[in-house]
Amino acid sequence: MRVAGIGCRPGTGPGPIMAALTASGGADALATIPARAAELRPVAAALSLPLRLVSVAGIETPTQSPRIQALYATGSVAEAAAIACGGRLLTPRRSFGPVTIAIAIAEVP
Repeated sequence: MRVAGIGCRPGTGPGPIMAALTASGGADALATIPARAAELRPVAAALSLPLRLVSVAGIETPTQSPRIQALYATGSVAEAAAIACGGRLLTPRRSFGPVTIAIAIAEVP
């Protein structure tokens, strides 16, 4: 299963998130932090995909953002969310304007 770990700026609308997902090759499930549930729920519903809300604190990531480390205790929300779903990263985070996506292969049903 392809899991898209997604980070985004607060208030990001569905359009940029969907465009970023398309540019990333799509996914079978979405994962993010609880603080971004409002941004991701409409996207998950529109695409009929499961949305996993996960804790990312303390998860080691291949890339590091000092700002994200200070806010969430991980280097990348997108990478950590994908990893938290039992995933093995296929791609490190990629930024698409206000949206960051990392794709993982996971054994999550």
